[in-house]
Amino acid sequence: MVSGFQQARIDLGLQLRQLRETAHLSGKDLAERLGWQPSKVSRIENARQTATEDDVVVWAQAVRAEPAVVDGLIQQAVGLLERQDSWRGRHKSGLAALQEDIRDLESRTRLFRAFEPGVVVGLLQTAEYARHIFAKVRRLYDATDDVDAAIRVRMQRQEILYDPARTFRFIIPESVLYYRLAPVDVMRGQIDRLLAVTTLPNVEFGIVPFTAPLPSALLNSFWIYNDALVGVPTRTKDILFRDPDDIAFYARAFDEFVEVASFREEARSILVRAADEYAKQSLD
Repeated sequence: MVSGFQQARIDLGLQLRQLRETAHLSGKDLAERLGWQPSKVSRIENARQTATEDDVVVWAQAVRAEPAVVDGLIQQAVGLLERQDSWRGRHKSGLAALQEDIRDLESRTRLFRAFEPGVVVGLLQTAEYARHIFAKVRRLYDATDDVDAAIRVRMQRQEILYDPARTFRFIIPESVLYYRLAPVDVMRGQIDRLLAVTTLPNVEFGIVPFTAPLPSALLNSFWIYNDALVGVPTRTKDILFRDPDDIAFYARAFDEFVEVASFREEARSILVRAADEYAKQSLD
């Protein structure tokens, strides 16, 4: 059974395809005009990726769509992105498709602020750690079995970390380093990856120590994209906030965690301690 979210994505993709075909453009031709990979055109038309408002605007310009048609398509795209749809329904379209949607949002972001209280931030995960996370997600939501494809997209997403024009600020509690979401050897590799990330000049990686006085309860993760959007995932809803007051609220919450987090050498010391603990477990 197709979810309401996925059906809306299918409908939008079909309309965009019809516009392209009416303009006598192949998918490759349109991609060249837009400076996209041809696969993106295919993903949007086949409802494997959600078209953003920006995607719709440039697509419509490339095919010379009528203004009234464009307005309707933009409303559909905005509605898709703002829907508080069930994660179970979204995962039915595939784990890789969700990763593509996230990558598209990240491509338009220059300042990233993320607080993750229960898992290593996706942009910082190793492939092995990601595999165990996706396997759990697939089981929980009965999602499509495309874990390998989802991992490939997640690893591709991480290339953005090496763009000096972007700034990343990540905060996790120390407990995340010890949550056994993967086997010991995988956790050790993940800690090594985090140690490497701390050396990137455009990445601030903070850890809230066990002993730090918490400014608030560690309730849920949140991502702030520039100063324009906040994403707050829950177990059943993926909530997006665009209201300036909501964004300011989460920005203040993030700053409060920054005040009690450890960075640079102090963060590396915490990571080394966790790595040593996993090394001992490997010997047992």
